[in-house]
Amino acid sequence: MSVPPPGRGIRIGLAALVGAAAPSLASALPFWLKLPENVSTYGGQIDDLFRLILWITGVIFVVVELLLLYFLFRYRHREGRTARYTHGSNRLEVIWTIVPAIICVVLALLSRRSWAEIKQNMPQQAMNVEITAEQFAWNIRYPGPDGKLETPDDIVSLNQLHMPVGRPVIVTLHSKDVIHSFFLPEFRVKQDAVPGMTTRIWFEATRVGNWEIACAELCGLGHYRMKGFVTVETPEEFERWLAETAREAAS
Repeated sequence: MSVPPPGRGIRIGLAALVGAAAPSLASALPFWLKLPENVSTYGGQIDDLFRLILWITGVIFVVVELLLLYFLFRYRHREGRTARYTHGSNRLEVIWTIVPAIICVVLALLSRRSWAEIKQNMPQQAMNVEITAEQFAWNIRYPGPDGKLETPDDIVSLNQLHMPVGRPVIVTLHSKDVIHSFFLPEFRVKQDAVPGMTTRIWFEATRVGNWEIACAELCGLGHYRMKGFVTVETPEEFERWLAETAREAAS
């Protein structure tokens, strides 16, 4: 019985590996290419950064894997060939250290504008809402008729965030117990709620609808059921809901 040469065995093995992985890669493509629905005014900026990073890391990944396959084939075992030690290339090491550093600096500069808009420059004429996270619920507080929070006429709801479309909402986050993470994928919002700290985040919806509020931080045994719902309504519907909720609380 003849034994195939080592080079042929490697080629057969690589072909079998690619053939086995092809269906999985094909089914994963939609996940890589499609982001959740965007319903936030600044969601497009976040998506552009995601896609840019995806392309950069994707190209690097493909190049590295092709080089890996090339070196596996180029330096495969052959009869009569002996291994020899090589120190490497200082120039190559400097290049692959500097290039990622430049990429990171460029990405930081490109994201600076989005960071300033989302995290630092809070919009004017925004609706203020206070959310206090606890195991395992979101306590949401709205200002009452006086327009101020932390007053007797505040309106409180549990796991139900209502907001008008086309109006910015500034959320002040607190936590009663452990670290939670306020996560609205469709709004491109993810902000930790840390005990002893006050954190602010804002967003503005571009259309009416209903979406889920998730906790993106493992916060205990009941973490799986810590979810709420955000309802975006027309300004008239929101004011009507606010008035009805206030009447129910008063009664």
